[in-house]
Amino acid sequence: MTEVQSKIFPIERLREFCIRVFLHFGVPNSDADQAADVLACADLRGVDSHGVARMCSYCGMLSEGHINPKPKIKIVRSTASTATVDGDNGLGLVVGPQANRIAMDMAEKCGSGWVSLCNTNHFGIAGYYVLKALERDLIGWAMTNSTKLVAPLWGAERMLGTNPIAIAFPGKEEPPIVIDMATSAAAYGKIELARRRGEPIPEGWAIDRQGRRTRNPNEMIDGGAMLPLGSERERGGHKGYALAMMVDILCGPLSGANWGPFAPPFALRQEIPKRSVGKGIGHFFGAMRIDGFMDADEFKRQIDEYIRVFRATKPAPGTRGPLIPGDPEREAEQVRRKKGVPLILPVVEELRVISQKTGIPFE
Repeated sequence: MTEVQSKIFPIERLREFCIRVFLHFGVPNSDADQAADVLACADLRGVDSHGVARMCSYCGMLSEGHINPKPKIKIVRSTASTATVDGDNGLGLVVGPQANRIAMDMAEKCGSGWVSLCNTNHFGIAGYYVLKALERDLIGWAMTNSTKLVAPLWGAERMLGTNPIAIAFPGKEEPPIVIDMATSAAAYGKIELARRRGEPIPEGWAIDRQGRRTRNPNEMIDGGAMLPLGSERERGGHKGYALAMMVDILCGPLSGANWGPFAPPFALRQEIPKRSVGKGIGHFFGAMRIDGFMDADEFKRQIDEYIRVFRATKPAPGTRGPLIPGDPEREAEQVRRKKGVPLILPVVEELRVISQKTGIPFE
């Protein structure tokens, strides 16, 4: 791998910069604070593609009027445990957390809560939302569709988003199990970071514009496509494709948002779909009260035992044995809270450009 220079920044400095930039574009104080909180969560947990590295896209969309800085979020349909929310084209980093809170509030009252959300934008890392559910002693779900980047199995063009899904289960003494993954072979942000670093991408992540396998991130970005989780039929690509479709339907048709190739882009340079079949992109949130199924303490004890059993697995040669989902992110957060967040120089340069354009000091 190519060695790429980086600079270390305290998370609070990055968070404060994001807040001030959002305020500059007319986002209200509490919303700017909320949006920055989601980005900081990504940077702390080592999901570098979804933290401050995304600020360039947010600024572009806000400055061009493609995102509403002051949305009037409304519930358009509801029962005691379900709701559809219209985000009024606001920041996903703001309307997503609000819809997630609605789902959690319903779960605390009714046992479970499920919210579909349309007319929204990129919502950061899916893991943020399920971590919030854990804070309220709930099992949390979160997913989103996104602009077309992924080819369906045996397809040679972009039709689906990376469509991530997250779910988290609390332990009692052990840390929680936090599952957070794209349904594509990799998150698009990882391909962006490889391009910025001048590095090749692993085999099975992408195809070029002719539908041929490629390890060049530029060939994927320049009209190619990403592959679904598993990539090929023989390696389970049909499963990644089906998971992406599941997320797309829960987030799109169920909420009234766009779906598949009609989902709008999150960056100004990306192709805008020729027609719309709904409002913006969509998210889907769920929350479940554990004691609606069994005693909460007993469940958490079972999760503790579950984790310990899996940690005791005989390790494969050359490895330290299986990780528990959420381990790498938790370890990254422990280090980065103390030592700061490393940003590669291309990202630092983008933040400097934002600083120059807005007059908000970065360094």
